[in-house]
Formats: sequence, C-alpha cells, structure tokens
Amino acid sequence: MPALHLGIRGPRAEERPGAGIGPVALLLLLAGCVGPGRGEPPLERLRVAPDGRGFETALTGRPFTPWGFNYDHDDSGRLIEDYWEAEWPRVVDHFRAMKGLGATVVRIHLQLGRYLVSPDTPNEKTLSRLRNLLGLAEETGLYLDLTGLGCYRKSDTPDWYEKAPERERWAIQARFWEAVASACAESPAVFAYNLMNEPISPSGPGGEWHPGEPLGGYYYVEQLSKDPGKRSRIELTREWMATLTRAIRRHDPARLVTCGMFFLFEVPQGLTLGTDPREIAEGLDYLSVHLYPSDPKVDTALQLLATLAVGKPVVIEEMFPLGCSMENFRRFVKASRGTASGWIGFYWGKTLEECRRSSDLKDVFMRQWLEFFLSEGPGFKKEKP
Repeated sequence: MPALHLGIRGPRAEERPGAGIGPVALLLLLAGCVGPGRGEPPLERLRVAPDGRGFETALTGRPFTPWGFNYDHDDSGRLIEDYWEAEWPRVVDHFRAMKGLGATVVRIHLQLGRYLVSPDTPNEKTLSRLRNLLGLAEETGLYLDLTGLGCYRKSDTPDWYEKAPERERWAIQARFWEAVASACAESPAVFAYNLMNEPISPSGPGGEWHPGEPLGGYYYVEQLSKDPGKRSRIELTREWMATLTRAIRRHDPARLVTCGMFFLFEVPQGLTLGTDPREIAEGLDYLSVHLYPSDPKVDTALQLLATLAVGKPVVIEEMFPLGCSMENFRRFVKASRGTASGWIGFYWGKTLEECRRSSDLKDVFMRQWLEFFLSEGPGFKKEKP
C-alpha cells in the first residue's frame, strides 16, 4: 500500500486555538466577518456532549443538533460521484438549498469503487473532489455525515473487491477508510464517519455479500461475512468495527464514528449488527438507526427506538413519511426526542417550490416532507429542555 498523508498533528485539533476551524471559515473569522450561513459562527469540530445524550462543538461547547438530509442521489437517481465533476454548480445549488431549508448536516454516500483504483491504491482524483465537497460544506455551514463502502450498483463494484474473501475484503475496506480519513482530517466539516450504510452480521454461513433484491436498482445492504464460523454475531461485529475504526483513527483520531443499522423484523433489540445495543455501542461514538414509521405502528417504532437508550447519543439517520400520514409522522418525530438527538431525512435536488408546482406523486410526498422539515427545524435545533 502506498504511503498516505497522515494528517496527524501533535495536540488534538480542538485543543489548539484556531484549530478545528476550516480554511474558508477561518478566513471569514480573521477578516472580522460572520461565519457561514445567516450570521452563524464558523464550523468547529464536533464531539459527544458530556451527558452522553447529544453533541456539542469542541471549542466553544455550543449544543449541536443533527437535523438534515440524506443526499444519496439526485432526482433522476444518479449517485453524487456520477455528476459532481461535470455538474459541480448543481451540487453547490443543492447544498445552498438544503442550508436554506434549515439543515445542519448532510449525509453523503461514498462508493468504494470510486475511491480505490486497486486494492492498494487510492483514487486521488476522487479524493480531490471529496476535498472540494468539504470546502463547500465549510462555506455553506453544513456538516457531512460520510457513509462509506457503498457498493450500491454492481456495475461499479470492482471484481477484485467482490471476489475477495473476508479478510482481504476487510483489508480493502480499511484502506478505503484510511484514504477518506486522511483526505478529511484537516476539515471541521465532517460530523462523523459512518462505517457502512446497512451492514448485517449474519448468524450463520451462506448467502451473498449483497443479499436480497435491489431497491430502485441499488443494493443498500451488505453482509460482513459469508461464514462467521464460531464467532457470534456480536463478536463478528466488534472485530469488523475495530478493524475499520483503527484505520480511521490513524489519520483522524478524534472524529466521531458510527454505523447504520435497522431493526430486523421489528423485533426489539433485533438489530442488524447484533441483539444487544449496549454491546454494539461499545465500538461506536453514537448509534445510527434507520426507522420508517407506519400508520398502525407509530408506537411500535417509538418502542423500538427506546431500546437504543444505552448511554450514547442516538441519531435517526433515515426517516421519511413513506407509510404514514404527516400527522402521525409529526407525532413520531416529536415523541422521538425522548431518545433521539438527531434526525436525517432525504433531499434529492428538487426545491420546495419545484415540488409545489408539480402534481407528480413523488413530488407531492417530497413537498409534504420539505414543508415539515422547514417548519419544525427551528424547534429541533434548540437545546433540549
């Protein structure tokens, strides 16, 4: 593996005056101007708050609430790496629109095959574009939830990765995260590194790396192993998380690390990474859950969410009123404040005004969601009582 720029300095970034503030924001600060957004201070690095319930800025201790969007594809279904080079102004417009709607965080899904040109070689062109995205995030005052190891399209997944056995596959995953963490280490705009979108720790041998049918042509779920052997689900999960977290910490030692997961068959504590949230949480800075309430089961969703209250912050990293009315969705989100400390929905590039002018059913759903997001955001971004 070629040497990578480590980006590790002596003291932790948040311990040095002016460190942890990105170059764009720092110029604004030194010039005596206001920070990004509407009179907001410059971005600082983030950390878990002392009470373990939420987040705060590392230098000034201001409460921070993740309230934002999955920017996982555009309105036509293209992944960001498909268009962010040829259509960069489009990405800029989307970030400004999300900020205008009141977002504080944007979740970006990174495809493994775009960041490595071989098992040992990072793709410097893609990493350079990622640095540009960090600069845009600093400029607009948005934090990035960087979700990695995406293999959403089989056509984009290299054979040398898809055919690799478990140990080699994990080593490739670690190299991906070393490359990404090295590229991002200097910027305060990263909220967290999310190890994988929706990994599954299997209970036995068999199956493919990407089980089930694709959703909208994309494979969002991935197994950690095809044969766990004598390892329990939680043993496999811990081993995998430790492997990738070590790779990140070599380059960005203080950044938050999490991992996406959902409840299997709506079974309390039946998570994709194991049965005990406490054991899963030991290897993460906070828990990320994907939860879509339905009309007859809003209370069930809230009960499932409550099982994640194990002493670390919880972020509902995916949510949307797919199977419930806006009234019930509003009730779910507001009631979730008892457990959750962050909420992330979806934005695919169409503005609220464009959705209001459209009669397409998808746009109608998006309009209702964006109106909810815009109206409720100020309350959720305030510190909890």
